Amino acid sequence: MRNKLGMILGLVLLITSLLTGCGAPNAANQPAAQNEEKAASADKNKELTVTMLNVGQGDAILIKTAEQTVLIDTSDLDEQEKLRAELKKAQVKRIDKLILTHPHADHIGGVDGVVLKDYEVGEVYDNGMPSKSKLYLNYMKKLKQKNIPRHALTAGDVLDLGGGVSFKVLSPPKDVVEKGSKSTDNHDPNNESVVGKLIFGNFSMMFTGDAEQQAEKVMVDNFAGDLRSTLLKAGHHGSKTSSSAAFLRAVQPEGVLISCGAGNDYGHPHKQTMKKYQSLKLKIYETDLNGTIVVTSDGKSYKIKPERGDAQ
Repeated sequence: MRNKLGMILGLVLLITSLLTGCGAPNAANQPAAQNEEKAASADKNKELTVTMLNVGQGDAILIKTAEQTVLIDTSDLDEQEKLRAELKKAQVKRIDKLILTHPHADHIGGVDGVVLKDYEVGEVYDNGMPSKSKLYLNYMKKLKQKNIPRHALTAGDVLDLGGGVSFKVLSPPKDVVEKGSKSTDNHDPNNESVVGKLIFGNFSMMFTGDAEQQAEKVMVDNFAGDLRSTLLKAGHHGSKTSSSAAFLRAVQPEGVLISCGAGNDYGHPHKQTMKKYQSLKLKIYETDLNGTIVVTSDGKSYKIKPERGDAQ
């Protein structure tokens, strides 16, 4: 009897050992290094990348989320080859959303000859206001030819960029868009720029187009509590017409990124503006000095990696 009990217990122990030690693998049984690798890969997929492209005297900023590729502005007409090279370097295959802040040449210069020509574009967003410029008219014509949806952005709109990333529009106000969309006359393109706050967890970045102090005042009055952002894209390439003291106090950025061309005719960034940034002890990066500037964030912390040099 004892022998039979011993044999039964031995069989039970053997079966238990086989089931727990030799069954199908699961997360608990996989090597720690493999689990860590998978976790790192998952975190990588949730990462946000913002790249200020080095395109001379103009704006072109690439945003990549876990689900979408977004381009804000397309630099100047005579910088198309730089834009094409930068997009290739960033391994862009498709642009899900194209946001054009306003119809000045240094912001929509590459939309027809590069972006709409070389890439599949899902949707286009702008300030909804017409322009007499040839660049703008060609852009509108190309959109119709390619049957690409176009939307006007107004303050209060929120775009879902996927992967937990959103873009909250802060300017232009709805009444300005409604009035301005009726005619090509009496426009102030800089102060009609699309301004928006990119939000990803605890990280945020303010995108200003060429908005000047007039538009900044309206935003401070209407959205004071919503303006605070981790980083700031300098308004109007660091011009003295933007970055008012009140606006900077409301945004409270830790760093500022400036898109401008080396030795540009406008003297951007202006000394007055740089003194404001320096007095706030901001980390300052410029494309003319630092080349392409890449910001990455996991929604908790962030890193800024310039192509060359360090922050000022």
